[in-house]
Amino acid sequence: MATKTFWLCCFLLLGIAFAQDEDAVEGDPSAEELCENRPADEYFRLSTEGDCRDVVRCTKSGLKQITCPSGLAFDIDKQTCDWKGKVSNCDKLEKPRKILPILKTDEPVCPEGKLSCGNGECVDKELFCNGKPDCKDESDENACSVDEDPNRAPDCDTTQCILPDCFCSADGTRIPGNLEPGNVPQMITISFNGAVNVDNIDLYEDIFNGLRVNPNGCQTRGTFFVSHKYTNYSAVQDLHRKGHEISVFSLTHKDDPQYWTQGSYDDWLAEMAGARLIMERFGNISDGSIIGVRAPYLRVGGNKQFEMMSDQFFVYDASITASLGRVPIWPYTLYFRMPHKCNGNAHNCPSRSHPVWEMVMNELDRRDDPTFDESLPGCHMVDSCSNIQTGEQFARLLRHNFNRHFNSNRAPLGLHFHASWLKSKKEFREELIKFIEEMLSRNDVYFVTMLQVIQWMQNPTELNGLRDFQDWKEKCDVKGQPYCSLPNACALTTRELPGETLRLFTCMECPNNYPWILDPTGDGFSVRK
Repeated sequence: MATKTFWLCCFLLLGIAFAQDEDAVEGDPSAEELCENRPADEYFRLSTEGDCRDVVRCTKSGLKQITCPSGLAFDIDKQTCDWKGKVSNCDKLEKPRKILPILKTDEPVCPEGKLSCGNGECVDKELFCNGKPDCKDESDENACSVDEDPNRAPDCDTTQCILPDCFCSADGTRIPGNLEPGNVPQMITISFNGAVNVDNIDLYEDIFNGLRVNPNGCQTRGTFFVSHKYTNYSAVQDLHRKGHEISVFSLTHKDDPQYWTQGSYDDWLAEMAGARLIMERFGNISDGSIIGVRAPYLRVGGNKQFEMMSDQFFVYDASITASLGRVPIWPYTLYFRMPHKCNGNAHNCPSRSHPVWEMVMNELDRRDDPTFDESLPGCHMVDSCSNIQTGEQFARLLRHNFNRHFNSNRAPLGLHFHASWLKSKKEFREELIKFIEEMLSRNDVYFVTMLQVIQWMQNPTELNGLRDFQDWKEKCDVKGQPYCSLPNACALTTRELPGETLRLFTCMECPNNYPWILDPTGDGFSVRK
């Protein structure tokens, strides 16, 4: 699969290069009509005849044609070249055109409290963007972004948004408590996504060895967004015992990004609340501390995800990214409108007001030499910084981004990983540990969990008072042995995954079935008589 992806990328690059050599499509009398109200970055076909390789887009000089490399076809829905056998829309000229509601008019066209559908029908304002079409032309569900939703959250109002329950600022860069940057601890959050098992336990023990302590004398901590399949729950239990934060990364981790972007309330409930139930039961985590969510592929589920989180008492999400900017953004609550553009995530950020914290992922500056290199797009996960190939480059990335945060508003610096990347080269692990130890030689840097960041923001405390900051004293210096040295290795099946036998490692009693989406406890399906 990796080889196929590599060659596909090569073909795409060739296709782009080829397209750049193409001349504009001249003499088409319908070009002006074709381009009216069409986004400049949208590709479309002039004909469905041929081999499905040719598309055009609108430019100031007319229509510009591109041609996919031989063996590929253009996928109108995905707007990219793909293997011909995977493209099923060669009979389509363009992406489906959504009818938009009429929201901006010089004079009101509907009675007070109602808005106009695309066909002129007037519908109650509160019915727009509720996930269910109410206009006959369904246009009430076609303009629902953070900027368009008629029922969107209001702009930040600092007279109404008051800590400890609410925090916002116009551009997201304000320091909680209006402290001076020099009095603010530089918090660094190290997080990992995915299953916890024999493939990475040694890495976590190396990074968090219990000997590296923050300036307040407490051990450094990390946050683990755990997916279910292949996870060793006795290891999760021990991470929790040592004071690390355990959060959810979904139950199934389905590899279809659209499943997450377009997921229903019930999908998100089964995935995230189900994953939490499994961790609480088989990781014996009974203190209610699993309160964070990260969406697989960072494909945020819009308002449905956050409605579920509120109902299920999840405190924060850590999936939304903020584009690389001059000053990084502090975490914020979603009672008010998010203070930055919806970057990535298939543009399905929550538009409504939700009582949930967003632990925003500030993109990292991945330039090898920021004083010389041209501007490059940022990267949200460290391992998505594809130009980082050596330990020296990784070391420069860490220190440059630390300085970006430390020398501006000291917003928390997030270092987010998949363990496999750190394990791919020994020098990556060594450089991360070297960076941690270098930072801990200072008195103004703390390696903390996502929850500890929120605790500090709810009660902003200056550097000189942090040694007595009680919220950071819990499980300060953990000693002792794991709950069990030889966990049960339960060989289990489930009819939801036919033909698979999976091992569930747990210090608790083995369930009847392998826990999965319809049976998260593993007790078996309930059958109604």
